[in-house]
Amino acid sequence: MPVEIAQGAAAAPVDYSLMALFWQAHIVVKIVMIGLLAASIWTWAIVFEKYVLVQRMKRATDRFEQMFWSGQSLEELYLSLGPRTNTGMASLFMAAMREWKRSQDSAIRAGFHGVQKRIEKVMDVQLQKEMSRLESRLLFLATVGSTAPFIGLFGTVWGIMSSFQAIAASKNTNLAVVAPGIAEALFATAIGLIAAIPAVIFYNKINSDLGKIGARLENFADEFSAIISRQLDERS
Repeated sequence: MPVEIAQGAAAAPVDYSLMALFWQAHIVVKIVMIGLLAASIWTWAIVFEKYVLVQRMKRATDRFEQMFWSGQSLEELYLSLGPRTNTGMASLFMAAMREWKRSQDSAIRAGFHGVQKRIEKVMDVQLQKEMSRLESRLLFLATVGSTAPFIGLFGTVWGIMSSFQAIAASKNTNLAVVAPGIAEALFATAIGLIAAIPAVIFYNKINSDLGKIGARLENFADEFSAIISRQLDERS
């Protein structure tokens, strides 16, 4: 009789498709899979947004540098950009020029002492705002990259425990009985890796790109501060 049961179990068709593995999994494993899939979708949304943002920032920075070093005066460039310019290197320039204009009247009466420090401080604050905007939601990528494999492993462990409990209850260790439960459990680990690997790769890539953009902004702030210093020395 046990032989007939084993043969019947072996002959029974088993669906190993991804959807079947999901629907046959334990409720805890299903929750883990759904959470990891949602994290993966959100990861790709962030990656796409950051890619577009980084490329737009690079193009805007290239355009502004070309305008800045074209030879026109700072006043002409300030007027041509307009008050609504609030992106990247141009935002640093506009913030510094606004502070420069606010400080001119008081600087004429009380001297130019402290004007350059205020301009440098304004550019530093604007730089921090720009980098904070660029780096928003990167923490999510880092979190998914570091935790998704362990969350998937948790689902796998839970699924294997459920499979062993089912095996003990049925008292049947035939491979056809064991394999579906183990496949369902390992599917959770696979989804965890699918979510984690792109998150780690693109987090490092985006972080590197933002580091280069930040370095360009800092270099511009230093160069513009030197230009302001020279003009203050000429006026004093």
